[in-house]
Amino acid sequence: MLQPSASQTALNAAYAAGQASARVSTHDLPGTPTLGTNLPRNSSQNFRAPFLSPASRPGSSLWAPPSYPSYPSFPGPHSGAGSAVALALPAPPAPAPSTRLAGKLTKEEKPWLQRAAPRARVSWWLTFAMMVLGLAGAAALCFFGVEGVDRFKDSDLCSVLNEQFETFDLANTWTREVQLGGFGNAEFQMATQFDNNSYVQNGQLYIMPTLTSAALGEDTVKSGSYTMDPCTESETNKTACTASGNGVDQVINPVMSARISTKNHYSMTYGRVEVRAKLPRGDWLWPAIWMLPTNGTWPLSGEIDIMEARGNGPEYTAQGSNFVRATVQYGPLANLVEKLYGWYGLKRTSFDKGFHTYGLEWDDKWMRFYVDSRIHTVLDISTKNAKSSFWNRAGFPATAQNGSAEIPLNNPYQHNNSPFDQPFYLIIDLAVGGTSGWFPDKVGNKPWFDGSLNAMYEFYNAQSTWHATWPTSAADGAFRIDSVKMWKKC
Repeated sequence: MLQPSASQTALNAAYAAGQASARVSTHDLPGTPTLGTNLPRNSSQNFRAPFLSPASRPGSSLWAPPSYPSYPSFPGPHSGAGSAVALALPAPPAPAPSTRLAGKLTKEEKPWLQRAAPRARVSWWLTFAMMVLGLAGAAALCFFGVEGVDRFKDSDLCSVLNEQFETFDLANTWTREVQLGGFGNAEFQMATQFDNNSYVQNGQLYIMPTLTSAALGEDTVKSGSYTMDPCTESETNKTACTASGNGVDQVINPVMSARISTKNHYSMTYGRVEVRAKLPRGDWLWPAIWMLPTNGTWPLSGEIDIMEARGNGPEYTAQGSNFVRATVQYGPLANLVEKLYGWYGLKRTSFDKGFHTYGLEWDDKWMRFYVDSRIHTVLDISTKNAKSSFWNRAGFPATAQNGSAEIPLNNPYQHNNSPFDQPFYLIIDLAVGGTSGWFPDKVGNKPWFDGSLNAMYEFYNAQSTWHATWPTSAADGAFRIDSVKMWKKC
């Protein structure tokens, strides 16, 4: 055991004396029991003096807290805790020098009040004038830019057709085109007169594609024969009215759909067309809204495609259902056709998810195709001078091969905007497939080749694959048209 040092022994004695003094003073308090070192402690004993109200406190009416002796500090981590000596505070810093001015500044000490030099004044005014001119120029540029946009005012147009599809008027407004000849694109559908392929429901026109085998049977499609009666091509092209399968590599058109037009009812030369529609979903579907001239031949007389699209989903790399395209086509020969086109795409959705307005504004010096409003322009064409005429912008060669003969090519058009200077009627249809190149080869697992002699048969053989992508509900599987509006230039 360690023996305490002399200093430690003295400190302990002082501490014991203080404790004895405290016990004596506590013993002297009236009403307090004697606190001896031999008194046994229990939970009922109270070591505090009882609280006395100010009136019953002895010696004074003012109560003062009891005093306790201060104890000397002990060496260790708490050394000096009982010291009554105050620590010395550092002296405050000297005040900083004043920042107040010694006196009022003179005029010479205020250079900003002095008149600027002439060169400086001229420089300032020139800068200010350039700013004003720049703002005025920007405002003028915006104003004339907006005013210079080619467009029709509502007062410039007179209504030709306002079709809301309260009924399906096949006598005075629409005509069903009935044939299976492929419409120049070797399309795989037949356009029927059947009410399940084109009908009006709830104020909308539905063009619904169906399988031919569901109506005629698989055996007929593979090795039977089918003649459309009536057939709108019976007088001009009877081969477009009959199809047959040979049981080997030739089949009847495997899809039934519809194509309607305003031919012989409504047409216009200049004006505006707006069709509000929801596109169908399904691989190899080809919805279109377009126009052909009431007279003339293709392609010399031109074609106006207001909207064309593909039913393949957005993952289709050749512009699927999230893109629409507008095109004008014309040319002197069927193998020499110029196409001017543009497209508009959606980022987070596709055109089969809702209704959109597909529009055309068309005048003698310009054409504009748009989606929903002219802000979303798809294609803008100006033909205000000879250099920008349709013939000159095409850059056709001086001669061309027509069959076995080489013939010179002369401009057959009279005006800068020819051939789009004559009446055109409207067509709405839903095609399927084809060999025109609208669906490029080797893209999206395309099951046929455009150059194949048996393209329709190849397409039919993959029916279980592509038909599985077609919704069974007409709400999503049909080409739905909500309204058709046509105005002519008054």
